[in-house]
Amino acid sequence: MGATSHQAGAAGRAPTVDRPSSVRNVVLVGHTGAGKTTLVEALALTAGAVNRAGRVEDGTAVSDYDDIEHRQQRSVQLSLVPVEWGGIKINLLDTPGYADFVGELRAGLRAADAALFVVSSSDGIDGATRMVWDECAAVGMPRAIVITHLEAARADYAQMTTVCGESFGAEDPDAVIPLYLPLYGPRGQDGHAPVVGLLGLLSRRVYDYTSGERVERDPEPDELALISDARSRLIEGIIAESEDESLMDRYLGGEDIDVKTLVDDLERAVARGTFHPVLMAAPAADGARQGLGTVELLELVTGGFPTPLERAAVPVTAPDGADRPAVTCDPDGPLVAEVVKTSSDPYVGRVSLVRVFSGTLRPEETVHVSGHGLADRGHEDHDVDERIGALTSPFGKQQRTLTQVIAGDLACVAKLTRAETGDTLSSKDRPLLMEPWPMPDPLLPLAIEAHSKADEDKLSQGLARLVAEDPTMRLEQNPHTHQVVLWCLGEAHQDVALERLRTRYGVQVDPVPHKVSLRETFGSAAAGRGRHVKQSGGHGQFAICEIEVEPLPPGSGIEFVDKVVGGAVPRQFIPSVEKGVRAQAARGVAAGYPLVDVRVTLVDGKAHSVDSSDAAFQTAGALALREAAADARIHLLEPVAELAVLVPDEYVGPVMSDLAGRRGRVVGTEQAGPGRTRIRAEIPEIEIGRYAVELRSVSHGTGRFTRAYARHEPMPPQIAEKVREQAEKGS
Repeated sequence: MGATSHQAGAAGRAPTVDRPSSVRNVVLVGHTGAGKTTLVEALALTAGAVNRAGRVEDGTAVSDYDDIEHRQQRSVQLSLVPVEWGGIKINLLDTPGYADFVGELRAGLRAADAALFVVSSSDGIDGATRMVWDECAAVGMPRAIVITHLEAARADYAQMTTVCGESFGAEDPDAVIPLYLPLYGPRGQDGHAPVVGLLGLLSRRVYDYTSGERVERDPEPDELALISDARSRLIEGIIAESEDESLMDRYLGGEDIDVKTLVDDLERAVARGTFHPVLMAAPAADGARQGLGTVELLELVTGGFPTPLERAAVPVTAPDGADRPAVTCDPDGPLVAEVVKTSSDPYVGRVSLVRVFSGTLRPEETVHVSGHGLADRGHEDHDVDERIGALTSPFGKQQRTLTQVIAGDLACVAKLTRAETGDTLSSKDRPLLMEPWPMPDPLLPLAIEAHSKADEDKLSQGLARLVAEDPTMRLEQNPHTHQVVLWCLGEAHQDVALERLRTRYGVQVDPVPHKVSLRETFGSAAAGRGRHVKQSGGHGQFAICEIEVEPLPPGSGIEFVDKVVGGAVPRQFIPSVEKGVRAQAARGVAAGYPLVDVRVTLVDGKAHSVDSSDAAFQTAGALALREAAADARIHLLEPVAELAVLVPDEYVGPVMSDLAGRRGRVVGTEQAGPGRTRIRAEIPEIEIGRYAVELRSVSHGTGRFTRAYARHEPMPPQIAEKVREQAEKGS
């Protein structure tokens, strides 16, 4: 590769395609700070899509143009940057590297046909990036590696290529090999030699970027020696993946395999996902038109990455679950498109980024929107017809109008008021549904309250629009604690949610401490007498009742038993006593938490022929329960969660120690694939409010967990006492 040149796309024009073979969909993956957005801007500059300042026509950045991204200095959402190279449209999908925005990453993986793993030469490869690599390997997604930050003082390209081979080549180390070596310039005063060009291992040519333009030349003798040493391993790696079984024998027999044969085999192996070339790239120097390695990278993408036609057929069903034939990438086939991202524009309204898998999408046509099965997160299922608005190609903040979007391409759709991320768009006459991609569970709670009455009026609508954009967020209105809770993936995710509420939807909210649904129960049997007698002229109030309370097994709820004899409490007032008891139980008898798992027996009482009433006996029932509680041991019950923590084997010890420090009980461990262990534990929910953040720290970003409610059980006395003291201070 690197032996040909291509015409760059014209700036200011939206790349258009009329056949799927002219499209490449590429997602950029890597940790925060690896240089994904900088690389996208460098590729856009080389392709002629932006000016030398990395700006589009309106002066805005081509990527990370969102106000929140400007303020936080990091990507927080998936962005699409289409460029053109050699007549091929390349849809570059820039994803956030921070773990809190993994939902955006998964959307990018869904929309792409190949992945570029961006690795910083100074920072290395983190565990989360390795996990994404394994996910791509599991589905056979083609991958290449780009090493960035070559200008860093401690950058070591040779060492980093070795690290890439060790990290990404577990199954086949010979499948992760560099295509180029760095050409170093003179050392500066700091002793650092900058990378000024590339040594092409296949072409045996030098690509010198010293002038700011890519200049191709023959290698010097010392450069040729460097190329020859590394070229043999690359050729052996390519031949090992070749479909021509005779090629290895010919090579070992001393035949000089021609470059075209090697390049063709390399491109086929990359497209199959069995060979993963390592390249390098750097942004253009001041005044330069091309960044180092960007031409070579664009050539790899257009020549080595697969077209949408090579993607496996997509399984679909009817919205009612009935089987339907899988669809292929055919512009003339049935329409099947998927919303991979939803955002709101203050002027346009809701904008949906869609990937068309089959058929052709046209503006102003009516499509069927099929739901996505995330109702538990506040995202309702959909099964409606909608008329779409304009089709556009995004570029920075610009939206360039398109006349159609064919199978294999991506575009933005306006005016889809009901469609949300993960929904399927299909023909209204032949509705179809794609299975949604897996989304991580949001496990970090954020309880919020409206800042003012004006904010309270707008809160419901603002929250609905917020969760419509982000399927990794779950909205909960807890019936037990009466809190509004946003479940997020991490603290950065929470910060972005609050800022979007304020800036996009004009809703100011205040975070408040998240409450866990505690309960109360009797630890021993007790009796109580409720006496409500008042006389203030006219009809008074008179009701007396006596009850006995006994604890019941967990899960029994509240039982009410009538054992009154002789009509001491008239029959019509017995339901009133029960109503008062249950109302008091709901309010709690010790720390203000609902009372559960007791049997309340009404044994005696007194009534007055004139002054007794329904209200009087309700009050007496409540008083009786409170008096019984005063003479009994009251246990506070806390919810216990079943936790399943998945971590690499090397972190099993630290994670189990951390769980033990949280009053957790490990109930078992099991192998969950090569080098990974699943730890099962039971742990009080009050101890895992921030576990989504803390597990990330303990496991260096590699741990995952799920949680499920198990039961309520008594809280330790010393902790229960603190809770009671806090309840008294708050009352």
